Amino acid sequence: MLTSPNSLKSRKELDAELGGAARAWLDEALAEAAHDAARTAAASAAPHPEAGPYASPPWELRFAAAGRHCGQENADSVRSLLLVEARASLPSLTRLYEQGTAAERRAVLLTLHLLDLGDTALPLVEDALRANDTRLVAAAVGPYAAEHLDAHAWRHAVLKCLFTEVPVTAVARLDDRARGDAELARMLDDFAAERTAAGRPVPEDLRTVLGHARALTAPTGEGGHPADPTAAPAAPAPTEES
Repeated sequence: MLTSPNSLKSRKELDAELGGAARAWLDEALAEAAHDAARTAAASAAPHPEAGPYASPPWELRFAAAGRHCGQENADSVRSLLLVEARASLPSLTRLYEQGTAAERRAVLLTLHLLDLGDTALPLVEDALRANDTRLVAAAVGPYAAEHLDAHAWRHAVLKCLFTEVPVTAVARLDDRARGDAELARMLDDFAAERTAAGRPVPEDLRTVLGHARALTAPTGEGGHPADPTAAPAAPAPTEES
């Protein structure tokens, strides 16, 4: 199942679903994350900040254990809450992503837009978009990518979704970013032509994205709708010589 940022559960929703032992574990985990955030803030405000005694704070161990204690169906949401409560820094996020399982990587990607990172976490998104794991690809094209990927990288992210059959509903702000993008329309036309020439069906999602991309730039077909990307080109008008 592909998880999106919109499907993450709130603390209130988790409390309603979790049993007593799991709620107690989550309380302790979030308290540890909040304590580490406060300690980090105090240390950074000191005239001569000192490194902590541990390379990784205790809440990062909780991050890895979330599924075991709160259920795999809640793991993304619990991990996201931990990252937000800890105000996770880029080094922490990078460590959790690089050392984590696919599920842990997905949780990092799903939470990026909730943290104050600017565009510094783009390398994590770019790495996920190179993966063949569709769950990572879907998580990588969320709100953070919509906000920070440049046009070239974003277009290729959309194509990656089409190649890997990740539903384009996973792409945050698709309508906004695709609308009137003539270069994206050209790339989609090329992709559709390649599929058609190979005798393979054109994904319906491609038509959806192409409709957005052509919305302000291309002539419309009958009824005011964008022309069908798989339709055969019109025959040239006859001339006196033909």
